[in-house]
Amino acid sequence: MNDPIHVRRGTSEDAATIAGFQRAMADETEDKALHADVVEAGVHGLLARPEAGFYVVAERAGEVAGSLMVTPEWSDWRNGWFWWVQSVYVAPAHRRAGIYRALYTHVRKEAAATSDVCGLRLYVERENDGAREVYLRLGMEETSYRLYEETF
Repeated sequence: MNDPIHVRRGTSEDAATIAGFQRAMADETEDKALHADVVEAGVHGLLARPEAGFYVVAERAGEVAGSLMVTPEWSDWRNGWFWWVQSVYVAPAHRRAGIYRALYTHVRKEAAATSDVCGLRLYVERENDGAREVYLRLGMEETSYRLYEETF
C-alpha cells in the first residue's frame, strides 16, 4: 500500500477516531482498559481549548491512519515553549509505512516556523524499544531526566 500520507490538524470530526486510538494504545502498551466516554470527553476537551494543545492526524487511503497530541510547556530557561508530543498512535494496518515520520515531520516544521517554540519533547515507555529506535532515527536524543507523577 503506497498511498500518499496527508497530515493535518485534528478536528472535532476526528474525536471518536482519536479516542479509539487512545483506548487501543492504552490496551496495547499498558494493558489498561480506558472508559470510552471519559476518553472521548477528554479529546473533545482539548479540541475545545486550543491554548492547551492540539491533535495532528495522518490520513492514508481515505482513512485516519494515526494521530498524536501536542501540548505546550513554558520554559523560563529558554524563554519559549516546548511542544510535548504525546498520545502517539498508528493503526496496526498502517504501521511501518511512514505514518509517524509524517506526523513528526509535520509537527517539527510547524514548531520551527513558530517563533516562540524552542523545541520538541516526548516520553516513551521504557520497554518500547521500537518507538525509541524510531525517535532516535528522527534526530531526537534521550535525555537524562526521569519522569515522575502523582495522579489524583
